[in-house]
Amino acid sequence: MFKLRLFDPADVQKTTTNSSGNSLLPEIKQYYEKQLLRNAEPNLIHDQFGKKYTIPQGSGHTMEIRKFTSLAKKMTPLTEAVTPDGSTLNVEPLIITLNQYGDFIRTSDRLQLESIDPIINETSKLQGSQAGLTLNAVTRDELAGATNKIFSGGAASRSAMTASSNISVDDIFMAAATLRSANAPTIGGDYVCIIHPWIVNDLMTAISASGSHVWMDVHKYAAPDAIYNGEIGKLGGVRFVTSTESKIWNDSTTPTNLAVFQTLIVAEEAYAVTDLAGAGLEYIVKPLGYGEDPLNQRASMGWKAMKAAKILNNDYMVSIESVSKSAPQASAN
Repeated sequence: MFKLRLFDPADVQKTTTNSSGNSLLPEIKQYYEKQLLRNAEPNLIHDQFGKKYTIPQGSGHTMEIRKFTSLAKKMTPLTEAVTPDGSTLNVEPLIITLNQYGDFIRTSDRLQLESIDPIINETSKLQGSQAGLTLNAVTRDELAGATNKIFSGGAASRSAMTASSNISVDDIFMAAATLRSANAPTIGGDYVCIIHPWIVNDLMTAISASGSHVWMDVHKYAAPDAIYNGEIGKLGGVRFVTSTESKIWNDSTTPTNLAVFQTLIVAEEAYAVTDLAGAGLEYIVKPLGYGEDPLNQRASMGWKAMKAAKILNNDYMVSIESVSKSAPQASAN
């Protein structure tokens, strides 16, 4: 008699087997976690220019950052043999509090068996984008509170703006001059502007109409590889990064039937972004049968992360608020 199973593989690896020495689940999780991170990263536009802090594990969920106030100039000449009055130090504490964010999706065994699409693969892409947008919005909403403001069109306030309160080249130059006047340090030699695509369109129209300002497209840079996520070009010592997640207001603070967009120009160390060591963006895949599931009917995929953002120095950022010709009634975000 022939032993028909003689040539069967002795140990078939199975992706859903958890027995010792026969599990590829960690490899699967790692693959989807990398995919999640790849899809999250392009949306983290606002995080690129914040000073990074990490709270060590076991150190709570708050961080105190101390900022020393600059010393004033001393213009009075010293008198021979007379000790002058000294100066005093002043420290301003800033408290950053971490919060946890996350979401998950449940799937059924039948969905995995019957769906014509690769469920886990597509879910991880969607959740990566969701995670990136969520964590970016944490930073963006903190920066929406910038107090150094320019209202386009000469408006005195956000509520006083009209449909013609559109961004101008002068607004950009004024913002850059404001930062230089505050001795705000540049980011690699330039300031950085985070701007909505609709406002980019308005700005390009203004540049074209003026005919006297030189815009440099990003592909014309001397080092085109050293660019930021979302970067589109440069004008007047300011590098422009576009994001659909730039802040939009459309509420009781804005004129009736008009949305107001924030265009943010930042310097080095204008704000901070903080996480918890070992608690960065994490993807959690639970196989069929996890928890109380005796018939292996449910699985889940989810993500979570610890995150906080904080303005460090309002003098190091300028918020330009304008109404867009292209999308005057855009929805708030």
